[in-house]
Amino acid sequence: MIKIDLFIFDLDGTLADTGGDIAAAVNHALEKLGMAPLEYRRIMSYVGDGVQELIRRALGEDRLYALAEALTIFRGYYGEHLLDRTALYPGVEECLIHFAGKKKVVISNKKHDFTVRIVESLGIAPHFEDIIGGDFHPYLKPDARLVEHYLARYRIDREKTAIIGDGHNDILLAKNAGIVSCAFLNGLGERRHLLDLQPDVTCENLAELKDVFY
Repeated sequence: MIKIDLFIFDLDGTLADTGGDIAAAVNHALEKLGMAPLEYRRIMSYVGDGVQELIRRALGEDRLYALAEALTIFRGYYGEHLLDRTALYPGVEECLIHFAGKKKVVISNKKHDFTVRIVESLGIAPHFEDIIGGDFHPYLKPDARLVEHYLARYRIDREKTAIIGDGHNDILLAKNAGIVSCAFLNGLGERRHLLDLQPDVTCENLAELKDVFY
């Protein structure tokens, strides 16, 4: 087992299944602009690098003239519907309760106010020392500065810090910062791509982490 004193959790596809609401908001924006909706899995393949990249990829290179309008439509609709289908994954609360004595933060590339609203609305905010969204800092995952702040703040060693996430940026953040990487394989991210990055640990359910970390 690995001793961990600071856990960094991703939100989308790790703590919560947010895919349905994200996809609905993307397709709402596309339809408002007279464009055809996209399949769910295709939209999910665009998630992880922040909302601007999500909408840019959904539009395609030949329709970037509509980027600003699409972003406005997406944010407005998502802000009203971000909890229509979103729910915690199985094992999340069990995991957070088990590690109640450890420092825990949420770091997401999702817009900050959306991130905070979801974590608070799902009732898990009290488990975390901090909740950070993508526009809180001028940099996103996998920028190691997101981790350096907490290592200094809590005076915790790198080898006792782990990030748990379902996206490539979570694993890359761990590698960039020199901390333990844990890939959640049942999230929104592509399993094969996660495994190709060779994370230190993998799990199918966050409750499994009780048997990996202490």
